[in-house]
Amino acid sequence: MNNKFEERDNRLYINNQKVIAGWESYSGWYWFATKVVQHQDTIINEKEYRNDVIYSGLVQGHEEEWGDFSKAEIESLGENVVWKIPQENLVFSGRRN
Repeated sequence: MNNKFEERDNRLYINNQKVIAGWESYSGWYWFATKVVQHQDTIINEKEYRNDVIYSGLVQGHEEEWGDFSKAEIESLGENVVWKIPQENLVFSGRRN
């Protein structure tokens, strides 16, 4: 599926859904959050992440797919591997088909 990336009022939209946050990794993966699904406590590798945010959105990894992902999962990869994309740079981010 080809996802449609658009800029409107300096904000990124994918398939008409406004992106509220995004992350990028050195491995070329992107996470684009379009809505908050819930908050929960999460344990990853024996570390507890209190009030973790579960987002719904587009992930561009080995495959490109829509689904839910955890902020804690992204942070657990390490700040030298994954970083949050500044809001003003989101419109230029991601792999475009």
